[in-house]
Amino acid sequence: MPVKRYNPTSAGRRISSVDTFADITKHAPEKSLTIPRKEFAGRSHGKIAVRHRGGGAKRRIRLVDGKRHKFDVPAVVKAIEYDPNRGARLALIVYKDGVKSYIVAPAGLKVGDTVVSSMGKGDIQTGNRYPLEHIPVGLMIHEVELTPGKGAQIARGAGTSVQLMAVEGSHATLKLPSGEMRLVFKQCMATLGQTSNPDRRLIRWGKAGRSRHRGIRPTVRGKVMNPVDHPHGGGEARNSIGLKNPKTPTGKPALGVKTRRKQASDRLILQRRPKGRFVGGAA
Repeated sequence: MPVKRYNPTSAGRRISSVDTFADITKHAPEKSLTIPRKEFAGRSHGKIAVRHRGGGAKRRIRLVDGKRHKFDVPAVVKAIEYDPNRGARLALIVYKDGVKSYIVAPAGLKVGDTVVSSMGKGDIQTGNRYPLEHIPVGLMIHEVELTPGKGAQIARGAGTSVQLMAVEGSHATLKLPSGEMRLVFKQCMATLGQTSNPDRRLIRWGKAGRSRHRGIRPTVRGKVMNPVDHPHGGGEARNSIGLKNPKTPTGKPALGVKTRRKQASDRLILQRRPKGRFVGGAA
């Protein structure tokens, strides 16, 4: 996906860039595979759970098949589509028996290609889905399961991929985009290739209006609020926050505080990601 720059005809246009959508072959979604999207504006049970969410362009949710449990039935790619709910592209596939489905399109997948999902060994081709134990070591994969049969959980974002490092015993060793080394059951399914649209991370949104279209509302610094609204608020003129460490609006420690709790899956993590490593997109 190339990124396009325009002549600087305005302040917002000067620093912004846009997606060319050159890889899109079908513009209207398959209506039978979409459902309405209700607007929650970051609220759960009427209370704000995620700040700075709301508004945005109206959109419908595409029903994406992350499990692909229609085994050993070839499917032909009919179209590559844009999805407003994610950065990666979607591929509309039609199985040999006529059933239509959406899958997250891997990079390089084209209209007319054939993909298949199988529990056994098969052709090493981009877009095919197999258990980790049947994938050659060293290949790049995406949409990896953490629990067999649960569906895609790891490496679903635009341009992301996971490297299969080894398969020993009952587990496979994966190197995640963050640099973390992790064990996963070798029966877990994964799709061959890298997720599509790797250049999405290069887009510069340029102005507030484009963020509002995406459903992102303005962010206000805590130190310019009143004390009743934020722990950093209050004071005359440009004061410091007046605290030893920064805090969230609810008074909890912020910035650099570890939030991960002890989990049973910690024993499967062989090596943590390096500090300061860029996690989003391609590593």
